[in-house]
Parts: sequence; C-alpha cells; structure tokens
Amino acid sequence: MSKLYFKYGAMGSSKTAQALITKFNYEERNMNVWLIKPSKDTRDGAQKVTSRVGLEETATVITPKDSVFMMIKEERKVRKIDVIIADECQFFTKEQIDEMRAIVDELNIPVLCFGLRTDFLTHFFPGSSRLMEIADKIEEIKTMCKCGLKAIVNARLDEKGNVVTHGEQIFLGGNESYVAMCHKCYKESIKKSQNK
Repeated sequence: MSKLYFKYGAMGSSKTAQALITKFNYEERNMNVWLIKPSKDTRDGAQKVTSRVGLEETATVITPKDSVFMMIKEERKVRKIDVIIADECQFFTKEQIDEMRAIVDELNIPVLCFGLRTDFLTHFFPGSSRLMEIADKIEEIKTMCKCGLKAIVNARLDEKGNVVTHGEQIFLGGNESYVAMCHKCYKESIKKSQNK
C-alpha cells in the first residue's frame, strides 16, 4: 500500500540531498522516479534540483495552476512511474498536495515530499500545513543550531547578518540569507538586532 510522506527540516538539514539520494536508490533498483519541484523554486535554475553537497538532477516543474494528478496521468502514458519525489514541497498549493494524496489513494503510487515546515517567522507554508494534516508519515530531518540544540527556525538575515522579522513569506536565498537556529537563539538574535 502506497503512502504520502512528508520529510521536513530546517534549512541546512540536507533535505534536497536526501531527496536526490532517495531518487538514486529507487533507480538503482530499476524503478522509475518522477522528480518534481514547484516553479517558485528558481534558485538553482528553473528545472534543476541542486543540493549544497553538489548533487544535481533535472526535475519537472509544476506551476501553481498545474494539476499534478493530470500531469502524472500524462507522464504514465510515456513511462511507468514507481514513485514521485517532490522537492521544496512547501511551495506547492494546498490543492496540489490534495492531488498528491489522491495519487497515493487512487493510483497507488507513493509520494515522498521534502521541504520546509515553516517560514522565517515560524509560520506554516501552505503546502507544508496541508502535508501535516494529511500525510501518512511525517519525519523530521534534524539539523543543529550553532549552540548545539536542535534547529527548528529558518531565520532570515539582512545584508548585515541581522535577523529579519518582516517581509514576504517567500524570499529565495541560501546560506547568505538564512540560518537554521533553535528557538532560543532565534529570540535572542531578534533582541540583539532590535537593540542595535
């Protein structure tokens, strides 16, 4: 029986690397993987899924208006699909997450979603929120704060390295723009930034 998985972690927890390693493991067993990513993720190029450790693959890009369910049906006309791996799943719409649930239930294809749970203000992304509600299995990919505690916050930094507490939910960036922190260090960093 297929399942819908949500594997989430703070920035720097190697989510994308794990997604690409999972893809490799399926393909090593002669299984066909459909790797997808949302169109909002353009940091490494429109169709590229790239990890910080250097792994890279080409993915099918899904726009907010696309029907994932209809796209998998079309893809299956060309080739057999054994599993779907979705990177940066926080950027998918709630409706697309519901379609991934339908793919699992109706087409019996497992869907593995990798992404962030919350934004830089510790608020759910729409896709992540829906996955927390309907995924069969939810797994945290852990990473550490510089203090040694488990990191749970994706702190956004300005050009001077101060923690940002306002702005649009989506701002693409890497290590220069975000740092994973425990909640205690996050709150302390905000206080330091406000006292400057």
